[in-house]
Amino acid sequence: MSTRDEKLQRIVEARLKLRARFLEKMARTPGLSDERPQGSGPPNRHGMPKLPPDQTETRKWPVLDLGVPFDQPSLEEWELRIDGAVEQPLTLSWTDFRSLPQAEDTSDFHCVTGWSLMDVQWKGVQLATLAALARPLPEAGFVLAHAYDGYTTNLALEEALKDDVLLVHTYNGKPLPREHGGPVRMITPQLYAWKGAKWIRRIEFLRQDQPGFWEQRGYSNTAHPWRDDRYS
Repeated sequence: MSTRDEKLQRIVEARLKLRARFLEKMARTPGLSDERPQGSGPPNRHGMPKLPPDQTETRKWPVLDLGVPFDQPSLEEWELRIDGAVEQPLTLSWTDFRSLPQAEDTSDFHCVTGWSLMDVQWKGVQLATLAALARPLPEAGFVLAHAYDGYTTNLALEEALKDDVLLVHTYNGKPLPREHGGPVRMITPQLYAWKGAKWIRRIEFLRQDQPGFWEQRGYSNTAHPWRDDRYS
């Protein structure tokens, strides 16, 4: 086995071990366990109705962000920091990031403003893989995602470590466009889309929950679409 293969094997083993710590909590999250989900349409990939309540399917991907000017890093300048309540803080370059195990997934994208983009094909790195590299401390229970434009959003680890939570660089077979968060954004298919930061630059592991930009302004801390969980 080559050195690279051995490294990848260690990452996979660490990810599975970390995921096992949160498996029971994951199974109890509303996106997987809600006995009375709201919405309409045939069951989706997780047994929830296809469309959450008050959502309309769209074929176009609207552009929404804070509208704050910022310096977009080149791929050579781009970096991702992973720190906070972890054993091994690290900073990844674009090359480092692309050398990690890559995941492909098809999921839906539900915006709190009322539209849903269905069956999007993504490629990127599972957040669980990045967590496995950093090794969260036993008392870590949350993450705060930071974007290059200053945006932040928070997630409980049992949501963040799900298999479909990715840091994506590819959308429907093409590089993720800048206006949608390229080169890398986070997606959270089982939650409203504001829980995934565009232009992501840092993942901070936390011992205590810390509300992000919209959560501080009255949006829900938990953001479960099939419970119409939009506002606090």
